[in-house]
Amino acid sequence: MTTKNFCGRTRREMLWQTGSGFAGLAMTAMMDGDGFLSSQAIAADGVTDFRNPLAPKEPHFAPKAKNVIFLYMYGGPSQVDTFDYKPSMYGMDGKTIEVKTFGRGGHRNQGRIVEPRWKFKQYGECGKWISDLFPHLGTCADDIAFVHSMTADSPIHGSAMLMMNSGRVLSGHPCIGSWANYGLGSVNEDLPGFVVMLDPRGGPISGSKNWSSGYMPATYQATVMRSGKNPILDLTPPSELAGNSQRLLLDTLRQYNEDHIATRSDNSNLAARIASYELAYKMQSKAPEAVDISQETAATQELYGLTDPKSEKFGRQCLLARRLVERGVRFVQIYSGGAHNDDNWDAHSDMEVNHNLHAGETDKPIAGLLKDLKDRGMLKDTLIVWGGEFGRQPTAEYATGSGRDHNSYGFTIWMAGGGIKGGTTVGATDEIGSKAVEDVFHVRHMHATILTQLGLSPEKLTYFFGGLDNSLVGVEGAQPMWKIMS
Repeated sequence: MTTKNFCGRTRREMLWQTGSGFAGLAMTAMMDGDGFLSSQAIAADGVTDFRNPLAPKEPHFAPKAKNVIFLYMYGGPSQVDTFDYKPSMYGMDGKTIEVKTFGRGGHRNQGRIVEPRWKFKQYGECGKWISDLFPHLGTCADDIAFVHSMTADSPIHGSAMLMMNSGRVLSGHPCIGSWANYGLGSVNEDLPGFVVMLDPRGGPISGSKNWSSGYMPATYQATVMRSGKNPILDLTPPSELAGNSQRLLLDTLRQYNEDHIATRSDNSNLAARIASYELAYKMQSKAPEAVDISQETAATQELYGLTDPKSEKFGRQCLLARRLVERGVRFVQIYSGGAHNDDNWDAHSDMEVNHNLHAGETDKPIAGLLKDLKDRGMLKDTLIVWGGEFGRQPTAEYATGSGRDHNSYGFTIWMAGGGIKGGTTVGATDEIGSKAVEDVFHVRHMHATILTQLGLSPEKLTYFFGGLDNSLVGVEGAQPMWKIMS
């Protein structure tokens, strides 16, 4: 007789609900293909054969996008200095006004206006006003849908990042990339389904919580990949195990381990370890080719800004993202900005120095990504998302200087490709960009939009945990942002 716990699980199901790192990611086709999982594990009803959790799944309805590339601007870019044009602010520099703000400095009722430090120009047939910070991206305006009325629950980096990535201000919940892999599975058994690329200057404040699978199996969490010669840490085999020696060793280990675990189905760590070896072995041969950008033409590398030291690093990551989605990787997230202070977009002291740096690093690569995807016919199937955890206030944080504090009351994100209406602007903030006042959206609406474009119903995509059917959009639910969707 099969014993169930209070959540309706058997011990054997824990084979795919636990593990970490490659151990979690490796519950893939290897174990399913060699018959190990089906012979050792059954579902909660005690009858149904266990299914590989990363096997491809049918969407709830016809998708508009197959892949997602999330360009995460860590630190919080200023909406009024980038894409949310506020002509009335020019000439107001230094003027103290009554305005309610809330950031790391707490609640305030007045502040000193910092007028935008850059001019704006109109681009494209849509006539979108875009800051001089993004001259290259401006040429893609007709492919982009701008949302100027995004809101979040926290003005603090750590909790706001968790909200942007997982829909919650507290850790322990699956991130959006994990939900995508859980809902759709993986179409490439040789590469991870969910990849994160960090800024070379360091990771974000909440670290791996931002790409965690939370209460889901670790199978669905992200693999952190670099853009250099060794894209995945600890993947290169030692020299003494070159060629067939490593394959022979792994086969022998697997046989002994499977014989051992056959009578110990509750030993999830061992099962995960077996699988991790296999996925890592496969990635040793496949990952290097996927990240070998030397195969790209000189023109393509120039398009992404690889010939400019300022944009080379982020450009390399954007080009790598295109190569990964081209090979079936479901969800890629790239971080611009790492560590603390001006190493990211968190411009508390000098807006000009900070945003000139980070926009200069990202403008050409992002435009190159959009143009390259479009030229290859891939943009229609690839959803691009741009944004940070919040925006910035229209007023100065300190008595002197041009720095701005955090603003979660109203900020800008944009999307392109994957069934999004290009040349569209939705929502608005007030005349100085302090808060959203028209078509107000929450981060949950952004998540609902991403899932919907992938063919997944935000309400139907649930995972049972803690006695509840949990979803990315929470018990509150959220509708997609229909106005930007084709």
